[in-house]
Amino acid sequence: MPDIKSEEFISGSGMRTVLFVDDEVPVLNEIQQLFSDDAAMRLLVASSGEEALKIVRTEDVWLVVSDTHMPGISGIELLERIRHISPTTGRILMTAHADLKTAIDAINISEAFRFIIKPWDNDELKSIVNEALERSEVVRELAHCEEGTILSIAQAIELKDPYTRGHCDRVAEYASTLAMKIGLPEESIVHIKQGGWLHDCGKIGVPGAVLNFPGKLDEPSLKIVRRHPLWGAEVARQADLPTVVVNMILYHHERYDGSGYPYGLKGEEITLEARIVTIADVFDCLRTQRPYRAACTNDQVRKIMREMSEAFFDPHLIELFQAIAEKVLDEDARRAATHHRDLAGQGSRHA
Repeated sequence: MPDIKSEEFISGSGMRTVLFVDDEVPVLNEIQQLFSDDAAMRLLVASSGEEALKIVRTEDVWLVVSDTHMPGISGIELLERIRHISPTTGRILMTAHADLKTAIDAINISEAFRFIIKPWDNDELKSIVNEALERSEVVRELAHCEEGTILSIAQAIELKDPYTRGHCDRVAEYASTLAMKIGLPEESIVHIKQGGWLHDCGKIGVPGAVLNFPGKLDEPSLKIVRRHPLWGAEVARQADLPTVVVNMILYHHERYDGSGYPYGLKGEEITLEARIVTIADVFDCLRTQRPYRAACTNDQVRKIMREMSEAFFDPHLIELFQAIAEKVLDEDARRAATHHRDLAGQGSRHA
């Protein structure tokens, strides 16, 4: 391809390297122009699947964005091969011919992170690429970190949603406390703590505008949110975390009666560790403010948890959790009473 060269806006290992693959020169020229002002990105291009594979084998590529229909290796086949060659490399499929089969193949065969329709919207494409790079960064950090770093990674993901600040740490605490109460071995408790920290890590793929929308979400936005367990599980799987941790992330929105997502699992089809994290997750969600509602009062938390017990929770586990919940709610009440007394004291001093 004489008209265009693979262009690097930043050289050196460890940079956020993105490889765009398309057999049309004007498309690659347009991509290079679009991302030319992104100083945090190293951009490479390839005009065929074969060329792209050579680059992935020799370069530290964080993300590959590939066209679907190309001579030789198709985009889906290319991304599927890259999945095996470099599991931590993110994958996005781009196509001008959107159909159901292509979309299904992109998800099932290549496990693509996103599916982009040509012609693209420039702002949307930039946003998707940046989200995919953030996701790849999380995968890379998890793959090489020790347990103490996992919490900091989870807290960094929470920054996308300020209403959940501290949520992952509290879920891990409540879940591991319940695990100890039922007598699980130390290794299981460590895994449950990790699963509690990372249960929402798939939200790295949910746009901030959706996470922080202050009202009821429409159906397309709900579908995006409901994919976060799948995205999170894939992040954990790519980072080679234990299967038990992957499953906690994947199943934490399943319900005991089978009405949850993403798979509608029922009862003990849901792993024990995930059933534990689900209880801790719902309990903390009710206690904290969200964009679409205020935090529930202690009495409301008790009432809602009771009403949800049959549908959402393992009946044996929720019974054991009640004592843990009451201790937390009593501490909340004491803190609130102390806060009110302090405010009243300040008011009397200024009267």
